[in-house]
Amino acid sequence: MVEYLIFLAISTAIFALFGLGLNLQWGFTGLINFGHIAFMTLGAYTTVLLSLKGVPLLISAVVGAIVAALLGLIIGFATLRLREDYLAIVTIGVGELIRLVVNNQDLPVGDTWTSGAFGVQSYPIPLSTEPNLFFRFVMIGLLTLLTGVTFFTLWRWIRTAQISRVADSTKKTASRQELLSRLVVGILFALLVAAIYISGVISLYNYTPKAGLMLLLLLVLAFVFWRLEILVRSPWGRVLKAIREDEEIPKALGKNVFWYKLQSLMLGGAIAGIAGAFFAWQLSAIYPDNFQPQLTFDTWIMVILGGSGNNVGTILGAVIYFAYDAITREVLPRFIPLDEARLGAFRIMVIGLILMVLMIWRPQGILGKKEELTLGK
Repeated sequence: MVEYLIFLAISTAIFALFGLGLNLQWGFTGLINFGHIAFMTLGAYTTVLLSLKGVPLLISAVVGAIVAALLGLIIGFATLRLREDYLAIVTIGVGELIRLVVNNQDLPVGDTWTSGAFGVQSYPIPLSTEPNLFFRFVMIGLLTLLTGVTFFTLWRWIRTAQISRVADSTKKTASRQELLSRLVVGILFALLVAAIYISGVISLYNYTPKAGLMLLLLLVLAFVFWRLEILVRSPWGRVLKAIREDEEIPKALGKNVFWYKLQSLMLGGAIAGIAGAFFAWQLSAIYPDNFQPQLTFDTWIMVILGGSGNNVGTILGAVIYFAYDAITREVLPRFIPLDEARLGAFRIMVIGLILMVLMIWRPQGILGKKEELTLGK
């Protein structure tokens, strides 16, 4: 059970990080990216191939993020001056193009060249060697600190809704609903964080490499989330939101809309590249088929479910998605007598139904803002 919780925490955090990049591009800037997996693919393969050449893992991951950002630069220069639908078409094409190129080209694996279809195995993974007792206690302390910050952030987030409800007496019903939704989400999220914390402490003390990877990933996710929250609340982030609403307005104010879009596409791509490095480290062996277009659309589900234009909502969407995946994978076979293939199709059908209901009941997502979804109209 402990190992499974660690695996779920890693998977959720990877796609929460991946989703934050997509949310920056779509939720805050309005860029339609259906090929987000391309950035993850480049980040994963660049990190792995460089590490096999002896480059330190940290530098390999940073270079992978830079390569993914350069892909965003190339796509942006080719499409951002055109209509929005061109970007959607080009990105989905680029995602498949990169996967097929990797699948059909020889890759420099170590000192030899290997067919990409055979994948890449036996590459270095961070924190794979067992640390001494002192360092294990340091890691447990970092996990404790991170958990404490998470609980404090949840409390402040719920408290903000309560203060808003008291201050805005004209919208008491809406404020009450907002407070109730935040309270329920906060309690469920806190229970999940507590379960992961207990599992993490056990796995770090009786050290397993996956526990070390989980801690490193959570630290990176927390840092990226913190910096994105600062960015989207800055004048730069307000320009992105203005572009999403109506790009003619920032143009009239003298803003270089093309340059802001390009920055958003590159930064979102770099974040996806970092997620790709962790994805490769989690799998321990990567193949081109690990980077199917389906992963992009799964991430779109997470962003829409949590609420586009909301970083907390993106993380919440990832948590709900993987919780649903885990629960249905374990529970449904006990009640529905279907074979594995049909059961998988049934699970996809159910999540599609849930999304349809959500779009009718709350089209802005769980934590999204309706006025932003309607683009001010």
